[in-house]
Amino acid sequence: MKSKVYFIRADHKEPASELARKTLRVINPFWESLNLNSSSIVGLKIHFGERDNYGFINPAWLTSLIEKILNQTRRVFWTDSNTLYTGPRSNAPEHLLLAAQHGFSLDKTKLPVIIADGLVGRDKFEVTLNLPFIKKAKIASLFATIDYLFCLSHFTGHILTGFGGAIKNLGMGCASRVGKLEQHSNVHPWIKAKACRFCLLCMDFCPASAIVPEENKVRIIDEKCIGCGECLAVCPVGAIRLRWSESSELLQKKMAEYAFAIQNGLHLQAFYLNFLVKITKDCDCMSQEKKFIIDDIGLLSSQDPVAIDQASVDLVNHQAGADIIGKLTNINWRHQLEHGEQIGLGVRQYELVEVDDNF
Repeated sequence: MKSKVYFIRADHKEPASELARKTLRVINPFWESLNLNSSSIVGLKIHFGERDNYGFINPAWLTSLIEKILNQTRRVFWTDSNTLYTGPRSNAPEHLLLAAQHGFSLDKTKLPVIIADGLVGRDKFEVTLNLPFIKKAKIASLFATIDYLFCLSHFTGHILTGFGGAIKNLGMGCASRVGKLEQHSNVHPWIKAKACRFCLLCMDFCPASAIVPEENKVRIIDEKCIGCGECLAVCPVGAIRLRWSESSELLQKKMAEYAFAIQNGLHLQAFYLNFLVKITKDCDCMSQEKKFIIDDIGLLSSQDPVAIDQASVDLVNHQAGADIIGKLTNINWRHQLEHGEQIGLGVRQYELVEVDDNF
């Protein structure tokens, strides 16, 4: 059975008020399936953008959606989880400051920002799965307590997964730091000795006693390490490093399984909105501006993350006249879609419904 994906043409050069109107128009077809009331808790999952990168979704484009939600519940907020790698989005204080600098502040949007996995990414909730690669997904704890999730994704290319859309925003973006580690690597972290300040905080938090001091530095005992990622989360200087060892295919499949944990393993209802504007070769995690690879296309909405991502990549490649995603990244991006369909996350067949924009 095909999933419906709604589509409206849009360009980021249009006035913000016009993008806000179109965002609401493309969401309206499934709005009636929401049963929002005054006690509903709604999370708007979004990437706040990296420092010096302005490809992220402009919060001004979402003002009409925010007003519509606020008319039914005041319990709504922006959210994202902390990154696995070091930087301003690896801890809640700097993450909040960066979000505010990019326009995601209470005074500008009427919504607060809550970081989903706590101060340094240690706040997690386990979802038991019976899937090929992930048996227990370690998700950011906030997502276990909300009723509705709006997954707002800026569609881009991606150096590791070919493209990033709803599945990546859901599976990687809603994972705790240890959950991100599980997706990215199947080996233990390592310590960059020159960066280590010998504070021993990692030793205090290691549940396996796998970290030992050695001449003003620490060492991880591989035989004891359980790969939990606690040391990565608490190191204040980023001296503990990840081994980026996972193949793109396995990473994509793990990511799809984590997305399944969020959508199918929790008591929440998820909706997806992909922005096919300002499309770049790399994702918004890059700390620099990137040139656009094609002209803007528009906005898509769906209740199926696989279908909306399949429709997104199809529209991008159709406009380019070739598989531009595969050509630019040299990645087989189909793995996340194929595996997502196999495990029941969604379906690849879709009906693209262009929304009437005559009023």
